[in-house]
Formats: sequence, structure tokens, C-alpha cells
Amino acid sequence: MNTKTEILEYDFESLSHKILPGNSDYECAKHHIKLKSTSKFHTEVGTINDNVHIKDICVDENRFFKYQIIKPKGQAVAKNVIFLLHGFNERDWTKYLPWAQAICIGTGSHVVLFPLAFHMQRAPKHWSSKRAMYILSENRKKRYPNVVHSTLSNVAISMRLHAMPQRFIYSGLQTYYDFIQLIENFRSGSNPEISKDFKFDIFGYSIGGFLAQILKLTNYNNYFSDTKMCLFCSGTTFNRLSSVSKFILDSEANVALYSFLIEHFDKFLKKDEILSHYILNDHMEGEVFNCMLDYQKKREFREGLLKTYEDQIYGITLKKDKVIPSFEVINTLKGAYRDINIKVDEIDFDRDYTHENPFPINTDCEDQIMNDFNMVFDKVCDFYNA
Repeated sequence: MNTKTEILEYDFESLSHKILPGNSDYECAKHHIKLKSTSKFHTEVGTINDNVHIKDICVDENRFFKYQIIKPKGQAVAKNVIFLLHGFNERDWTKYLPWAQAICIGTGSHVVLFPLAFHMQRAPKHWSSKRAMYILSENRKKRYPNVVHSTLSNVAISMRLHAMPQRFIYSGLQTYYDFIQLIENFRSGSNPEISKDFKFDIFGYSIGGFLAQILKLTNYNNYFSDTKMCLFCSGTTFNRLSSVSKFILDSEANVALYSFLIEHFDKFLKKDEILSHYILNDHMEGEVFNCMLDYQKKREFREGLLKTYEDQIYGITLKKDKVIPSFEVINTLKGAYRDINIKVDEIDFDRDYTHENPFPINTDCEDQIMNDFNMVFDKVCDFYNA
């Protein structure tokens, strides 16, 4: 850790884990109604005999876990907090610690590292075993000879989403409710580092920015009315990003997920009582999620919400980003008619970089990378401090 900051850990139990696949009966806490699962737990598509396809509700690591707070060393109870939401298919926080430290030092805020469902410390360690995942990936390549970018890094999440694309929504809903739970925990005084009347902002990178948008635009109980949201390499609708990468998803999983969420989503909702309830029946979070899937669908609804909060949203994109293209972020955040006044800075580093690794380490251009890093996070901190 930087000598100016320190890191603390706190326990968290997800009270929304019962929404996950693996139950037979569900209850909507908002409407106090029982819901029945009308879809199979998963299909045999994409599966191999292994322990990756365990029932989601049975993954204890996803229910009981720790989150981290990075704070200025010696600082008293925090009045200001910034939540850092990470990217898709991440297994540890190493990449993000310098980001969090830069935001912490640059703003004086406590930075909370909160993991998405089934990511980081919320996933079984087996899913990160290089040997076990290499074997799975090799077996997957034999089953799907045309698969692109199947690797030991993405085989677990690819297999799980290939077999059951609904997991993307269920784990997203769980994380959404977990985030609300964490805010309410802080407001109740349960964390000794956070003042009950704290104010908070969000830094969302990649798919973490997708979640940040849903949280901000839903604005549950007006919790997010004054929240600033900085999106880094993020901000577009789901159908305008490309997640096929050796670090994110393989091509078979991507096709299955796109087919489910974009091409046939309305048909699937008719067959799935639970998803239909959360997406279509008086759940603002579901309606906002739905409007963030397809650029063309519900565009006026989405753009109306973005315009409402245009002064509180800031985007930083990378010109050579192939996963979440810069021009697609601009299309989404500024609107089809460019009538949304959200500031988006497009940056192009004079060196090699990728969406997954914008600030690589152990290279020949460390000074350049450090300058680029400082430039980006100076912009981030200036936005929060303004």
C-alpha cells in the first residue's frame, strides 16, 4: 500500500442471495408475493462434468465475503465515500489498488472496493485454479472446435453463462441489492469508518460502470440523487460492446449471452416468471436494466434519465478500446441527437494498451504509463472535487 493510505476489511453477508438460481420458490420482498421458477436450472449446453456448474445459491463465498476500504492514513470517520466497481471476470484487486489509492489521495475520500457477485473474493477458489481451468478449457475446445478465446482465465464464467445466460441478470440483481444493503448498513452506523450521514460517489470501470448506471438511473429511495458517477472505459449499452476476449468471455458464451439478452429476450421473459416479474412489473431497477441492453430499445426512456443527471456523469474513454468502443460510449451518453450534456473525454495513449489492461506493468515505458495514469486519475479526482 501507499504510505499515505491504509486498507481495512469488513465482513458482509448478502441478504439478497435467495434471488439466485437453485431455489424452487422465490419471494419478492417489495411486493410480498411468491414466485415460482419456471425455467430449468441450466441446460446441458456448454457443460462438462465438473464443479463449475454448482447451484448459484449454494456458493457460500458469494453470500459471505469481505469488502475493503482504502482510507487516508490516520483520517477520522469518513463523510465522503467513493465506491469503486470493477470489470467483468476479475479475480483479484491487484490491478485496482493503485486506482483506489490515487482516488483516495486525490479526493481525501474513503474508497470502498465492493465485489460483484461471483467475482473477486465472491467466487470459489477452484474457479481460479490454473491447472483445473486449463484442463477445462482444453476440454471445451474439443467440444467446440470453433470456439475463439477459450482460456484458463475465462473458462469458468464462459461455461456458466453458456449453460445459463440468465445468470448475468440474477447476479446483477443480487449485486444491485447488495449495494443498496451496504449503503443502508453505512447509514445505520454499522461501519466504524463511515459516518451515518456520509455522501458518496461512484467510479465504475467496464461492466462495473454498467452496474453504476443502473444504480444511478434507478435512484432507489433517492439515495443517488447527489451521487457523481465517473465511467472509465464504460457507458455503452450491452449490445454495443464486444466481450470476446481471453480475459472476459469466449465466443460461444458471448453468442449465447447476446442471443438471450438481445435477440430473444422478450420471448424468454414470457417463459420465466421470476425474470418477467423483476424486469416488467414495477421494479425500476429491472426497467433501467432493460433500457441498458439494446441501444435502439427504450432509447427515449434511457436518454431522458441520462439527461436528468447529465451534470453528475463523466466519461473517460480510450480510443483504441476494442471491448467498449469509445464512439459507442459517446453515442449512448450523449444521445442519438447529441442533446445530452454529459462530458466525455476520449484519450489515446502513445503506446500499446488494451481495455483489460490500460496501465500495464513491467514494460519498457514505465514513465509514460505513469504519466498516463496520473493524467487519467487527475481528471477523475478533478471531477469529484469540483
